[in-house]
Amino acid sequence: MSTHASGTDTAHRYAPVTSVHYELVPARRLSLETVAGRTGLHPELIRRFVALGLIDAEYDAAGRPVFAPDAPAVLGRVERLHTGLCLNYASIGLVLDLLDRINRLEAALRRSGARSEEPPWT
Repeated sequence: MSTHASGTDTAHRYAPVTSVHYELVPARRLSLETVAGRTGLHPELIRRFVALGLIDAEYDAAGRPVFAPDAPAVLGRVERLHTGLCLNYASIGLVLDLLDRINRLEAALRRSGARSEEPPWT
C-alpha cells in the first residue's frame, strides 16, 4: 500500500474522480434523401413515419429532417411489422413500444442475475 511521507494513505487523500464526456465530433446524421435511398422508401412516407412517431428526427438549421445512423434499421423493422403482421402504421407504434419495454425488462433481469426456466420468447 502506498503511503505519503506523513503516513497518510494516498487512497484516502484524493477525492473520487468523476468522468466527464465531451462530444469532440458531433454525431453523424443522415439526410432524408440518404435514408430514403438506403431503405427504398419514398421520402414522404418517411415524413409520415416521423409524424406518427415511428422514427425520431431532428432538424438542421435549414429545417430539413436529419436522422440517426440507425434510422434505416429502424425503418426496416417498421416495414417488417407492416408486411409480416399486416399491421397498420398507427398500431406499429404500440408494438414497437411494447417490444422496447420487453427488451428493457429482459436486460434488467439479466443484470440482476435472475434466471427463468423458460427461454426468452424473442
